[in-house]
Amino acid sequence: MFPSREKAEQLLQEAEAMNPGPWGNHSRTAAHCAFCIASHCKDMDPDKAYVLGLLHDIGRRFGVRHLGHVSDGYKYMMQLGYDEVARVCMTHSFSDNTIRDYVGRHDVTPEEMTLIQTAIARIERDDYDRLIQLCDAISGSEGVMDIEDRMNDVRRRYGSYSPAKWDQNIHLKRYFEQKMGMDLYKAVEKDTFHPGIESAVEGNE
Repeated sequence: MFPSREKAEQLLQEAEAMNPGPWGNHSRTAAHCAFCIASHCKDMDPDKAYVLGLLHDIGRRFGVRHLGHVSDGYKYMMQLGYDEVARVCMTHSFSDNTIRDYVGRHDVTPEEMTLIQTAIARIERDDYDRLIQLCDAISGSEGVMDIEDRMNDVRRRYGSYSPAKWDQNIHLKRYFEQKMGMDLYKAVEKDTFHPGIESAVEGNE
């Protein structure tokens, strides 16, 4: 299950009030990209894609964490009964069903690590998991980014970027371009979309 767009937007605003930062508009950009791509795919639900993109980083409501935001988001969404959102809170950060290519600190307890490893090992990924991973890889806080620029930005901030994860994201770009039958950046309105300033301000109140 997953919440309505309105409920998802409310959850994001509440989370931003608890932990303000650029991650909120990054999430809005990911939601926009997910909606646009899904709208060009006959077998995908654009509203579901929007909600999953909007809430993939919802674990950040609990504070500044790296790997910890994955388990925080998963547990929070499971508590609310939104299991389809919970799974993308997990899957968006990993190029496969292991944590070996995770970019960032492993700032989790042994119990959280076990939860993450158990969850990702049993998930059979679908196109929504792949879609949110791609959208995460092209979404900045100020709008849509070139995928290589975005990955290089992450590498600068964290000091490294797994070659396997890099290659997987490039593969996902090609996969969805073939699925849509059009250029990715044209589909997501790269040159014109910017997350709303007003919504970001409201979320910090």
